[in-house]
Amino acid sequence: MSTQNPIFIPGPTNIPEELRRAVDYPSIDHRSPAFAEMYKPALDGVRRILQSKEAEVILFPATGTGAWEAAVTNTLSPGDKVLAARYGMFSHRWIDLCRRHGLDVEVIETPWGEGAPADAFEQALKADTRHTIKAVLVCHNETATGVVSDIASVRRALDAARHPALLYVDGVSSIASMDFRMDEWGVDIAITGSQKGFMLPAGLAILGISPRALDAVASAKCPRCFFDFRDMLKTRATGGFPYTPPVNLIRGLSVSIGMLEAEGLPRVFDRHRRIAEGVRKAVAAWGLHLCAKRPALYSDTVSAVLVPDGFDATRIVTHAAEKYGVAFGVGLGEVAGKLFRIGHLGSMTDVMALSGIATAEMVMADLGLPVALGSGVAAAQEYYRASAGREKTAASRAAA
Repeated sequence: MSTQNPIFIPGPTNIPEELRRAVDYPSIDHRSPAFAEMYKPALDGVRRILQSKEAEVILFPATGTGAWEAAVTNTLSPGDKVLAARYGMFSHRWIDLCRRHGLDVEVIETPWGEGAPADAFEQALKADTRHTIKAVLVCHNETATGVVSDIASVRRALDAARHPALLYVDGVSSIASMDFRMDEWGVDIAITGSQKGFMLPAGLAILGISPRALDAVASAKCPRCFFDFRDMLKTRATGGFPYTPPVNLIRGLSVSIGMLEAEGLPRVFDRHRRIAEGVRKAVAAWGLHLCAKRPALYSDTVSAVLVPDGFDATRIVTHAAEKYGVAFGVGLGEVAGKLFRIGHLGSMTDVMALSGIATAEMVMADLGLPVALGSGVAAAQEYYRASAGREKTAASRAAA
C-alpha cells in the first residue's frame, strides 16, 4: 500500500498535514496547567460541532466502540430493556455489545440498505405502556451499507408515543462531516471518534451527553471503571483526567475543530454532499447501484457499491491494494462479497475523489467487469465542474 495515495475507506480517514504536525508534539506533564489549557477548548469545540448548548462532552482513550460501551454502562443496568434496529454491521455490533452487558434488547430486523425504521420504533414504543424500554439505539450513518437515517423522525416517534426512553445515536461516520443537530433532534447521547470526520488518528472516543442522560448515571448498575463518567467529570473540574490522557490527540482535536470552523460547518457539510454526489454519478455511469435503497438514504460519507451477482467484490479491494496501492472498504456481514465501499469523508476534495473513481475503474476493468474506462470519471467531472463553488454560496445563505 502506498502512503502517498489517499485512502478511500470510511475511516480512519486521510490526515491533513496540519493535523499530522499538531499531534507531533513533545510530551508534557498532563497534570500541569498546560494540559488544562488545551483540554477545555477541545471539549467546548466538540459541543459546537454537535450543535449543542447543553451537552457535557467526555473524551476517552478509545474508539467508537469504547464510546458505546461508556454510554451503555454509565446509564443502564443489567436486565434493562433497550430498543434497536438491525440494518447493518454496526447496528448489529451495538446490539451484541448490549447483550454482552446483560441488557434485554428488543430488535427490529430491517433489510440492509434501509435506514432506521421510525414507524416501527413508534409502534414498539406505543406498545410499551409500562415504559420498560429505557433507551432507543440508532446508527445515524450505517457505515457498512452507506445509509443515513433520519434521526429527527426517530425523535418524533418517541414524542408521538409519549415515551421517556433515552435516545442514543452512533454518529461515528457522520459527526463533523454531515449535519448533526444534537439539541434539535433531542439526542441524549451522541458518540463518535477521532479517526473519521475529525481527520485524526484513531484513539479518542468522543461523547456528547444530555442532562437527562447524566441524571441516569446515579441509578445505573452496569460495572464500569475505565469508562466511568463520574470519574471523568470529577477530575475535569480541575482540568485533568483520572488517568493518563492521550495528550497529543486532544491537542490535535482542538486544531481539527479550528480547521472545521474556519471552513464553516455549512460548507463542510456541503463539500461532503458534493463529493458524494460526484461518486454517485460515477456509480450510475458504471451501470452499478448503491446498497442504499433510495436517494433519501444515500450517505454523504461512504458509498457502498453493489457488484453484479456472482462476482466477489472483495477481489476489487484486494486488487486495488496490491496493484495500485489504494485502499477501498470491503463488504461486511450480510453484504460481504456483494459490495465494495468508497469512503469520501474527512480530508477529501473533488480532485482526491476523482483519483479514487479512476482507480476503481481501472480495477474493475482489470477484473473483467463491463465498466468503460473514463465513464465514471467523466460523469463525476461534469458534476464537479458544474457545482464547483456551490458550497460557498450555500454557506453564505446558511449564515444569512
